[in-house]
Amino acid sequence: MTGHGITSKDLPADRPFDAADVVTATTDEQGMVTGWSEGARRLLGYRPEDVVGRPVAELLAEDVQAVRESLVGRQSWSGRVVVRHRDGRRVEGELLAHRRVAQNGCDWLLVWGTARGPRLPGDGIPVQWCFDQSPCILAIFDTDLRFVRTNADEERAVALTGEQLRGMRMPEAVPHPECERIEHAMRRVVATGERQFLEVYLRVAGESRQHAWAIHLAPLNDPAGRLCAVCFAAQDTTEQYEARQRLLLLNEAGSRIGTSLDMTVCAQQLADLAVPRLADFASVDLLTSIDAGGEPPPGPVTGPVTMRRTARQSILQGVPESAVGLGETITHAASSPAAEWPAAYRMTDPALVRWADHEPVQAARLRDVGTHSVMVVPVRARGATLGTAVFLRHRRPEPFEQDDLLLAEEITARTAVCIDNARRYTRERTTAVTLQHSLLPQRLAEQTALEVASRYLPASAQAGVGGDWFDVIPLSGARVALAIGDVVGHGIHASAAMGRLRTAVRTLADIDLLRRAREFDEGGRGLLLVAQLTQRWGTRYTRPGKTIWAEQDLPVLAVT
Repeated sequence: MTGHGITSKDLPADRPFDAADVVTATTDEQGMVTGWSEGARRLLGYRPEDVVGRPVAELLAEDVQAVRESLVGRQSWSGRVVVRHRDGRRVEGELLAHRRVAQNGCDWLLVWGTARGPRLPGDGIPVQWCFDQSPCILAIFDTDLRFVRTNADEERAVALTGEQLRGMRMPEAVPHPECERIEHAMRRVVATGERQFLEVYLRVAGESRQHAWAIHLAPLNDPAGRLCAVCFAAQDTTEQYEARQRLLLLNEAGSRIGTSLDMTVCAQQLADLAVPRLADFASVDLLTSIDAGGEPPPGPVTGPVTMRRTARQSILQGVPESAVGLGETITHAASSPAAEWPAAYRMTDPALVRWADHEPVQAARLRDVGTHSVMVVPVRARGATLGTAVFLRHRRPEPFEQDDLLLAEEITARTAVCIDNARRYTRERTTAVTLQHSLLPQRLAEQTALEVASRYLPASAQAGVGGDWFDVIPLSGARVALAIGDVVGHGIHASAAMGRLRTAVRTLADIDLLRRAREFDEGGRGLLLVAQLTQRWGTRYTRPGKTIWAEQDLPVLAVT
């Protein structure tokens, strides 16, 4: 306070708080007053029409330049200033200035720190209110780690009153391994005087599901600095914990699902991932029409549909939830949840009741194991439905929630893309194998020069179908050509190139120009070995780039 001015201390301390006590004003970027509150009128005596449109600097009694410099380049500022009352008095107080950005430009909000709140009756009662009505669980333990004081939330959590808890240790009130961890952490607080934090997962009294708790432990010291108690605070973080678990499961799905180009393996990876972290049982049924890589029908499934049980997993031995074995087919009715959009059901929902009428055996299995919650998620990829995934809960007491359904949809969608990729690969491989087999000799040509036997083994599923081929071609003059070729690459293109090369070799053989076959070898990208066996048992090997003649007693052709 300077001179004979007034401060916030001059305001009555016991009068009730009123909105008019808030002293605020606004200015534009140039410092012109644009707003004036009723609290400002009461404090300084100016009416809004007296100050709006005037420079705010005219209201300051001193340090005008210092205040201006303090605001340059800042978003907020606070400090003590002296302003002049309408009657000439000086008023000193704390000023808080905020720079605000709006669509029509920027301005400053000025708040004068003179408002006083209501006086609360009695000394020390607000502290008691704060402890008893805290939004989290609170308790105080003595240095022997025994309950001294608890709030209502702590008493509800353990289903014991404060009188019952007083003098007990936490593991005595709640016999659980996690409570042993908490007490061990409290011992560290007593020994080191440092705060501790830990996360635990346990069930509170009256709840069927477990909760995640964030536990804060802090030392309580007397005025002399001696540790006299331990403060225990617990915050329910179940929603955050479950959200983290869902995110971890989703991340894991990206690395575990889709490691194979086999539809059955991809479906089983989904079931294995979901159990037990999301569900107690999971199954995947795929349309029988895509078994050999066939095209699925576009859009959602309508009407009765036949599917094959491709994968299943359960926390129970022997998978008692499923009345359908792996590889067996099942026909879902038009009213089945499998033909509808993603949804979570209780066993009493009308949709499941209608389904149970059509599939009584399967419904009885679900009731026998105590199923209470079901999720059905169609397996869809690229606008087509490949099948359906079913998730059940019967041991976990909490039903499926909307967040669980969203997670199931996401991991099923990722699996669906992997299954569709495997389906496309299966279709292409089947086509390539069929093409390759059709281009190979169906039977060996009859000739008198030598006896020939053959066996063809295609490439493995991991390597894919290639362009390997062989042929036995009778030639004029009691000669026979043995042809073995390998086109670089795998798949349909390699098989097609093999067919073209084999046709070219046979054509050249028919016109007795076999030695020119290397010119048709796709520019040398493939390996072509042709052996012509003559009556004098001379063997001529023709490779791209060179020709080798050999004389030998017994014609032998070895190719590796």
